[in-house]
Amino acid sequence: MDQAESVISRLTVKYNWAHRLASLIWLPYAFKSGIKFKKLDDNSFAGVLPFRRFNRNWYNAMAGAALLGNAEIVGGTYIHGRVGGDYTVVCKQMNYKFLRPCFGPAIYKINPLQDLDALIACAVEFNLDIEIEIVQQIPTKGLGKTIRVGKALATFHITPKVLHAQRAARRAGAAGSAGAGASAGAGPSASAGTGVSAG
Repeated sequence: MDQAESVISRLTVKYNWAHRLASLIWLPYAFKSGIKFKKLDDNSFAGVLPFRRFNRNWYNAMAGAALLGNAEIVGGTYIHGRVGGDYTVVCKQMNYKFLRPCFGPAIYKINPLQDLDALIACAVEFNLDIEIEIVQQIPTKGLGKTIRVGKALATFHITPKVLHAQRAARRAGAAGSAGAGASAGAGPSASAGTGVSAG
């Protein structure tokens, strides 16, 4: 199961079709929003949220819930792509600042605030803070102009899956020893009760 999960993780980061398929199963909101990921270089990418009816509010701007919800998805996907399938990634906190209405596709640009590679090398669980800049893509004549519409600061908790397995084994061992202790304690008590009754 862990091996299959690792393969799925790598595919979803590398290919948009795999991410779309996984989103359909596990993240239906992300699937309907149509968010896509564009690789910028070996260690970074940008999320692009299309300007479609599902993502817009009643006055035809990008809905705040769509901008905020997809910020978490983009941040988590970025980190997952860097750490790989051997880690779990959980968003602990996110602060989002709305700067202006967004009337076009939104682009999420991610900037980690710590050295992620150094943290991974320690092979322990850790927190990572990332900044996410959200800009609106303005259709211009080849100029590629963008306007910043929001900014987010998020903290993600990253844990090696081997630590989860070790904790589960410790809990199972503790529960087993507690159960054995309770059974052993019940034996003498029961026999002592029988002896008193018989006397």
